[in-house]
Amino acid sequence: MSGLGRYWPSLLDAYTNIRDILVEVYDEPHRGYHNRKHLAEMFERIDLILAADPDLAIDRDAVLLAAWFHDAVYDPVHNVGADNEERSATLAERELGTIDMPPPLIEEVVRLVRLTKTHDVATDDPNGKVLCDADLAILAADEQRYAEYTQGIRQEYAHVGDEDFRKGRAGILRDLLVMPALFNTSFAKQHWESSAHANLARELTELES
Repeated sequence: MSGLGRYWPSLLDAYTNIRDILVEVYDEPHRGYHNRKHLAEMFERIDLILAADPDLAIDRDAVLLAAWFHDAVYDPVHNVGADNEERSATLAERELGTIDMPPPLIEEVVRLVRLTKTHDVATDDPNGKVLCDADLAILAADEQRYAEYTQGIRQEYAHVGDEDFRKGRAGILRDLLVMPALFNTSFAKQHWESSAHANLARELTELES
């Protein structure tokens, strides 16, 4: 499990079967980027953000569980036109609803999973800020890791022709580059914002050249 187990909330120690199922789905062979490595990096980034701002008031269990479930359903080939985030949220609601877990916590996990579709976080949503910043942290990766990320995304969309992929990916990059800010927490804004913009701009130039 490569250390992922330590991010499973202790209140669910009796339900590690759910955790093990989630680890398996992140190892599905069609996942070029949205895989176990991405999940592990998300947890590491959550730790970084919280270590930098220990007073940030979040529900850690909710954020961790949302990270576990946020890409539990990810299949751009067979789920054409489908909403992977919504399906992941539905899966979280169903699986967590079968165990002894407070309903408000389940509701918060489901809300956070849905939030990873848009990353449109309200200013008074610390849980959402931490989760979404950790999810988008890959945009600020070093050049080698960023290249692995883009190659992984291309692998996941291997069924899409090169020209259509270039047009679609370029559109996504342009939308990201015009956002007022990619990140929400003070740590992420300080340490990741400029690197992310540089990576996105470089990739867009390569796609358009």
